Amino acid sequence: MSGLFSALGSLWAWLNTVFDPLCGPVGLFTLFGQSTVIACGDTGWGDEIALGLKVTIIVAIATLPLGLLIGFFVALGQQSEEKSVRLAAGIYTTIFRGLPELLTLFIVYYGLQILIQAFLAWMGFNERIEINAFVAGMMALSVVFSAYCAEVLLSAFRAIPKGQYEAGDSLGFHRGKTMTLIILPQLIRIALPGLGNLWMNLLKDTSYVSIIGLADILRQTGIAVRATKDAFFFYAIACALYLVLAIISSFALGLVDKWAGRAEVKR
Repeated sequence: MSGLFSALGSLWAWLNTVFDPLCGPVGLFTLFGQSTVIACGDTGWGDEIALGLKVTIIVAIATLPLGLLIGFFVALGQQSEEKSVRLAAGIYTTIFRGLPELLTLFIVYYGLQILIQAFLAWMGFNERIEINAFVAGMMALSVVFSAYCAEVLLSAFRAIPKGQYEAGDSLGFHRGKTMTLIILPQLIRIALPGLGNLWMNLLKDTSYVSIIGLADILRQTGIAVRATKDAFFFYAIACALYLVLAIISSFALGLVDKWAGRAEVKR
């Protein structure tokens, strides 16, 4: 089993090297940055910036499904017939849409450590616990993303006629099947533009994780700035990388939007 894990680890390392857009065999820094401050290897900062790009992408991609899932259930809660559930969902969205993202990150990162430490002390364990910066960053961004996502999904839910639910009932579907086969396809199509905007915001919000020590684009370029004193150059690289991610995302969202609307009748 250990041999399998070792082989998988080697394969992953090879894929990371080959398909690295900055420091891979045909990466930008490899082709055009040799003998400069962005050279890959020990002579430049290319490897560090490439790592920051990977971390930013991984944080955003890991946050997206968790934030969507939480936001979906919060949106369902806002439509609940139970008043207490609607109130709880409303309080959730109000708090996390109202708090600055950076403050939410600090609350999750430091607050969770305090809670876990207090719980372990109550259980009789006095060892110090420190939350992983990646997990804390992902959780904080997921909470913020889900609060905005819930409002987008709630608007999409309200745009779907009540007759769609009644149609599912008349076909003998239970509510779960009605949601899966009838409501969700329409929900995705209606909510997609708003969710696309939230994804763009999420890409930018990943820069906050640099505050808690996660090696994203902003942190890595910041370290390079402090070492080289060439602030404009490295922050310009950070701007370019975020813009490239935004352009790629816009293209991908366009394809998803085209796919989601493929069943619409042309008029």
